Amino acid sequence: MAAPQFVLTLSCPDRRGIVAGVSHFLLENGCNITESAQFGDPSKQRFFLRTAFQSEEYRPLQDLRRAFKPLVAEFQMQAGIFDCAVRTRALILVSRLGHCLADLLYRHRIGAIGIEIPLIVSNHTDLSDVVTAHGIPFRHMPVSASDRMDQADALLSLVRAERIDLIILARYMQILPPPVCAAMRGRIINIHHSFLPSFRGARPYHQAHIRGVKLIGATAHYVTDELDEGPIIEQAVARVSHASAISDLVATGRDIESLVLARAVKWHAEHRILLDDNRTIVFN
Repeated sequence: MAAPQFVLTLSCPDRRGIVAGVSHFLLENGCNITESAQFGDPSKQRFFLRTAFQSEEYRPLQDLRRAFKPLVAEFQMQAGIFDCAVRTRALILVSRLGHCLADLLYRHRIGAIGIEIPLIVSNHTDLSDVVTAHGIPFRHMPVSASDRMDQADALLSLVRAERIDLIILARYMQILPPPVCAAMRGRIINIHHSFLPSFRGARPYHQAHIRGVKLIGATAHYVTDELDEGPIIEQAVARVSHASAISDLVATGRDIESLVLARAVKWHAEHRILLDDNRTIVFN
């Protein structure tokens, strides 16, 4: 039987002895490091670490977490230890554009992203056939300006009932209510056309065409109650030219959106992203 695989992540005030303390803890608990990355933020004097390891003495997760608590207290850490065999349970929200959803469903099907998808929710029914074809339950939850708080209650009830770890906005064209953003801080990923905050609102690629842009791109970020201002996880661009039609920009943009969102979801599921106030540390 293969040794259990775990990931340890932490952030704390930067000081001497952190790496030594973590290494000693793993050694004393019969663990072997398989991957490790660290970063010290000199502007904030804060230290970030992600270490993957295997438990060669088959220590249970709860035992490891309990044994690590004295180190957490000593170094004032925000830390977590995660079992790699336990997949992130993701709730996907989508509207009418299905390119990001279809891409995530395919990657999920072939095992390229370590998530479980117990449910997909949409404020429209356009993509219900795509979802049900993958054997995943689909729920239609229409949204109107008068029932946004009801929407918040309904979404948070689903989060609790389905034990959701992550919400993915796969081109979900609704603003999440503040209670949802607060309850799921650092656990909602959105995909935004362009580099933020360019070309907000409707018909972004039409706006880009009118401005004669030479680069188009996409940004994946964590959601906060400040629209499109959350910590950025990943970005990508592609070159276009004066000869590119609007349809060319749309097609290229959809490809980039799908890729960037998939990367962000994958990294989150692998515990490679640590929050540093309003930015992210990504150990990819």
